[in-house]
Amino acid sequence: MTINRRGALNAALATTLAASLPGRAFAQGTPAAGGNWPSKPIKIIVPYPPGGSSDIIARSISQPLSEALGQSVIIDNRAGANGNLGADLLAKAPGDGYTLMLCDLGALAISPSLYPKLPFDPSKDLRSVAMLAYSPHLLVVHPSVQASTLKELVELSKKSDLNFAVTASGSTAHLAGIELQRKVGAKWEYVPYKGGVQAVLDTVSGQTQVLMNGMLATYPQVQAGKLKLIAVSKATRMPLIGNVPTIAEQGAPGYESGTWQGMVAGRGVPDAVITRLNRELVRIIRTPDIRARLAGQGAEVVTMTAPEQDQFFAKERARWAQVIKDANVKLD
Repeated sequence: MTINRRGALNAALATTLAASLPGRAFAQGTPAAGGNWPSKPIKIIVPYPPGGSSDIIARSISQPLSEALGQSVIIDNRAGANGNLGADLLAKAPGDGYTLMLCDLGALAISPSLYPKLPFDPSKDLRSVAMLAYSPHLLVVHPSVQASTLKELVELSKKSDLNFAVTASGSTAHLAGIELQRKVGAKWEYVPYKGGVQAVLDTVSGQTQVLMNGMLATYPQVQAGKLKLIAVSKATRMPLIGNVPTIAEQGAPGYESGTWQGMVAGRGVPDAVITRLNRELVRIIRTPDIRARLAGQGAEVVTMTAPEQDQFFAKERARWAQVIKDANVKLD
């Protein structure tokens, strides 16, 4: 075999140069390593209406991610079926890394136990990319509700008709409300919506009286005096909201819930693409500006590797499956 030494030398120099370049250098390689990804715009599905926690985080990271990858990043809100519509679109999209989804992973973990004819299997058709943030649920009421503590709210619920707004039937907040109801003996009627924004607005207007929802989307209304804060679902109190007791402190020991915002991709996306996305997303969400912006609204930056996110998802799936079974939750 005859070897062209000049050609070999040029190839070696090119390889060395590519390895030294950030960002774009990663894009070169075999299809199994991500091919020339990304070579076109990337779409992030948000399976809820604009203005909710997932949407807020997606729009916070879209521009920095676009700059890091050298491609446009488009946010595509596809609300419906408690996030399942968007998840199904992702599951059926080509597994090439150009379609992603940012959502509440807790809601995604609930779906297999709540929807017997789910057209996709989250554990088989989707794969983890990166955990990004945690936002505890806030238990709030309309200011006209004559209760300022969880105990007072429970007692009032036994004497008055209270409507409990939930972002969607079978959502994380819905099941968190059911779990709380069973623990403290409250009585209220659940009113499902097609997203957190409308659930918040109707509670602000007084059409519903009680709301359990992610802090990121709910706390601004508390700050504006349009909702009254009863408790936070975090394990410990939060300095941001003053001395407001947790739900666990007010009669439900060990209680904790919230929205866990994470990025997922289709099953066929190459490992190298997942690795790069995780690295860029974790770096972006940890930047002081984004971290401070989210913290000011009550969201805590919580990052995980893809395998760690898989473990978290499995635990959430088991937790909510048990709640659904114990409460015999069925969708109408």
